[in-house]
Amino acid sequence: MGIDFTGGNLFFVLLLFAAGLLCIIKGGDFFVDAATWIAEASRIPKFIIGATVVSFATTMPEMMVSVFAAYEGNADIAVGNAVGSVTANTGLIMCLSLVCLECMMPRRQYAVKACLLLGSVAVLCAFTRDGQLSIIESVVILLFFAGFMADSLISAKREHGADSNEIVQVDTSGKNILINIGKFLLGAAAIVLGAQLLIDNGTALAQLLHVPDSIIGATMIAIGTSLPELVTTITAIRKKQSDLSVGNIIGANLMDITLIMPLCALLLGKPLTVENQGMLLDIPACLIVSAGALVPALICGRFKRWIGFFIGGLYIVYLVIMFACFGV
Repeated sequence: MGIDFTGGNLFFVLLLFAAGLLCIIKGGDFFVDAATWIAEASRIPKFIIGATVVSFATTMPEMMVSVFAAYEGNADIAVGNAVGSVTANTGLIMCLSLVCLECMMPRRQYAVKACLLLGSVAVLCAFTRDGQLSIIESVVILLFFAGFMADSLISAKREHGADSNEIVQVDTSGKNILINIGKFLLGAAAIVLGAQLLIDNGTALAQLLHVPDSIIGATMIAIGTSLPELVTTITAIRKKQSDLSVGNIIGANLMDITLIMPLCALLLGKPLTVENQGMLLDIPACLIVSAGALVPALICGRFKRWIGFFIGGLYIVYLVIMFACFGV
């Protein structure tokens, strides 16, 4: 990108890394709010807004981090962030949600999305065995994204019933238009700046700690960009609405796995390189942790508390193997 956002020592690198996370999170909030308002002001039915606009907007932080990293030739961070976010969402955040509050969501509400998620991760795992994700393979994975969008629209239409085409009335005064355009631009700028701060200082941090970029991408950056899901989960636990938390995590994971890596390859116009850690550990671990959460839930008909402990244990094993085998 041509601008150096790195600090000179560990303290300043960590400070700038934290600043990048803050920009990503707050910028994401502004961007989601403004994008939703613009959609409502455009008289788009609320079920479409919930199923598409909000989903796209909430994936922007992870997407920008991976796209910028791939553009700068740092495929380790691009892949580590995209796949690591899914693993962290499941092994950390879904674990926390289920351990604190068993999810009673009926199987019909998550079955299709669970199968799409497992299928897309399995296909990604198979496609990247040669160390890259090609353009054609990216298009195939995007078909899973199209299936996810179709299922989201159908589900939202069914759940809202007679109110599905309801148009939300919003204040379209000149002042409110300026405020929301400002929030949209500020949010987008903050996401871009935050993504650049994370990439530059994530790379610098890896050099200072003498660990590969892929580990920083799969841990600190992936967990950092998953903080919005963590906030949603904590709120859901406090309100005893575990369905909201688990549903949000499954949706976020589907967006991350079916959109981010394929878009990186398509925007670059060439195959996306997947290094040894991603090929041998990160993507297979993502499949194992996801299967550990979703297969028992599909069989049992609900997400039981023991599933939370199980996937938390799998995530710990993944981290131990990562640092033991790829940490130097």
